[in-house]
Amino acid sequence: MRFTPWATRLALTLSLSATALLTACGGSGSGSDTQVRLLNATRSYSALDLTVNDKTINSGIGYAAVGSYGGVSTSDTASKVLTSDVGTSISATTPGLNANSHYTYITFGFAGAIRTTLLEENQDAADANKAKLFVYNLAPDAGAMDVYVTSASDCSLASETALTTNLAGGTGSGYIVLNSGTFRVCVTGYNDRTDLRLAIPAITLDSKSVNTLILTATDGGVLVNGISLVQQGAATSFLNTQSRVRAVAALTNGGTVSGTLNGQTLLTGAISPLIGSYVTVNATSTSTPTTMTLAVNGANVSFPVPTLGAGKDTTLMVWGDPAAPNLAVLNDDNRLPTVSGNAKVRLINAIPTQTAGVSLNIDYTARASNVTPGTTSTPVSIASTASSQVDVVVPTLATPIYTKSNLAIASNSVWTFFAVPNTTANPDTTSNFPVPFMQGLPKRER
Repeated sequence: MRFTPWATRLALTLSLSATALLTACGGSGSGSDTQVRLLNATRSYSALDLTVNDKTINSGIGYAAVGSYGGVSTSDTASKVLTSDVGTSISATTPGLNANSHYTYITFGFAGAIRTTLLEENQDAADANKAKLFVYNLAPDAGAMDVYVTSASDCSLASETALTTNLAGGTGSGYIVLNSGTFRVCVTGYNDRTDLRLAIPAITLDSKSVNTLILTATDGGVLVNGISLVQQGAATSFLNTQSRVRAVAALTNGGTVSGTLNGQTLLTGAISPLIGSYVTVNATSTSTPTTMTLAVNGANVSFPVPTLGAGKDTTLMVWGDPAAPNLAVLNDDNRLPTVSGNAKVRLINAIPTQTAGVSLNIDYTARASNVTPGTTSTPVSIASTASSQVDVVVPTLATPIYTKSNLAIASNSVWTFFAVPNTTANPDTTSNFPVPFMQGLPKRER
């Protein structure tokens, strides 16, 4: 199989190693026919069409679905991927195609950062009782990953050896020969067996088969979904069934927070302000409802149990007066900026006295405005800088409640600034301060 990448407008650039991996051969046999089809690996569009030289090859292809092959001339390969509802082109190229072969166009990413790669399905079959497996990381937001194929009953990975390791976004493992059979697949963050990104309980690799396992992005950006594609055959979806959650202690007067979620410890006696690490738990479903315990200053408190979306990242922020605490359930978008080289920033306000709202200025430009207590601003994309001036302000005060000079905001990073109360016994409005917290590549909290 061969791969040809082609970027659309506003496409997110993948790593340079991906460029080397996805170099395509030029077309041969001018005027001869070849076979093409579309695999929809983007969750931004519920249905996609593929046209080549304005001829419709596939239409209405849903997520993790693959169309039937259609014949096209290798001398007329102007190709488009379009939305099925409106017919808007989200990707376009004129690739070189080899005659008498088979290709799958794989469209992936999110709106504003859509990419398509071309997979030539012409690999020799594996031997009897063997199978070939190629793992392809099309989730650049998630960073480098390790992939384990195992016969174990779970993903504890006590002694297993990775099938492929340090698989960066846009790169593949190469074809690896395995025994045929049914196996468990465990995908983790690079060099961290406990950082589980995807667990596939059972994937079947038939004798003599050639298979591709495609890792695609989730809404949160760190966990991944999987799609298994048999060469010149069917596609199978493996959606993530887990969610990542962290707790933030942001109470006045240094109030403490302890909590668990679905049996996982979030915080233990955390003195405000403190930002906990993400833990991975089962997403909310009919069979696995969410269970939560929270205690403030040692006393149990009750809040409505949050719904945890599969593949999503969530912050549970305990804020306000410890005598009458509040719980804010905030969606965390840890996907990288859609424009390569930019950064994403947002502001979360946990200062109960600032009812007029809090604003975030970076280099004297407002990036978040009037963020009320217990809420978050919408993330915005900004140009990365080696030295930024950051100010958090409220309209009722003449001076910022927080200021930071020469803050380096790295490219392709995601930042959250938390405005939280200080820990003094009697805080006034001018002593409240935000804690800048960087998440996302290259320093995403895992």
